[in-house]
Amino acid sequence: MGAKTIRIGTRDSILATWQAEHVAAGLKQHGYKSELVFIKTEGDQVLDTPLPMLGGKGVFTKALDDALLRGEVDIAVHSFKDIPTLTPEGLAVIAILERDDPRDVLVARKDADFLHDESYEAVIATSSHRRGGQWLGKFPKHRLTDIRGNVHTRLRKLNENKWDGAIFAAAGLKRVGLDGNISAYLEWMVPAPAQGAVAVMARDNRPDLNRALGPLHHSSTALCTRTERRFLQVLEGGCSAPLGAFAQMYGSELQLKAVLTSLDGSLREEISMNMPVEHAASLGDRAAEAMMARETVMDILAEIRKDPE
Repeated sequence: MGAKTIRIGTRDSILATWQAEHVAAGLKQHGYKSELVFIKTEGDQVLDTPLPMLGGKGVFTKALDDALLRGEVDIAVHSFKDIPTLTPEGLAVIAILERDDPRDVLVARKDADFLHDESYEAVIATSSHRRGGQWLGKFPKHRLTDIRGNVHTRLRKLNENKWDGAIFAAAGLKRVGLDGNISAYLEWMVPAPAQGAVAVMARDNRPDLNRALGPLHHSSTALCTRTERRFLQVLEGGCSAPLGAFAQMYGSELQLKAVLTSLDGSLREEISMNMPVEHAASLGDRAAEAMMARETVMDILAEIRKDPE
């Protein structure tokens, strides 16, 4: 690209800015100049409506997609889990950075002792159907409340209300230096597809950008996250479905673990499947098809489509 500056589109939250600056630093290491272009998305501006009612996580990406298509920015940086599985025509994910901690965590307002008291009726804040369904499946006496906003806003809301805790992504807290707030790592909770990974989008006709971003692309993270996202896409759950999927490489094999719950956590289906890495391109499809063969799964998906809130 010569001396041309690469314009990086990003949301203006502290976390999104960190991710964009991380990409900018990587580009600089390989001799490319860049600048950040801040863009407001609908998801950032409308904070009083549950995410599924806004149309899912695509509300965080559409404004950036439009800016790419209009040529106002060259690339856009996202948390990969926020990108819908169907990308707009003319755009493509051109780099997936090495994944950070994929786990979900609990931030408790006081302490997390209530996790060991089965009689305690805690109030837990989350706007995620996936987190909510898995949480209620484990803690059926607890109650959920919706929470929206960036990481700092959600921490402030937790401290201002009488909720017992809120669920966050470990990677987000760690990236902005707030991991000291973590009360418990939820090892038992299956994360969202591509959680912990950062993705870069661009026009699909820009080989110059493919070359520039190539050194930042992490192939094993790409294989794992694309398998997870393919599972989500085939299952037709959409970004607001209570579905978790996590893939890991074990030597020469790729393992995918996934879970789908009802909104209230009373129904739960899990699947685990392994395939040799050289054949793993079809793992997401095969696991999704195997799960869809179960009657309970179709009942759960019908419930979600009937009542998307």
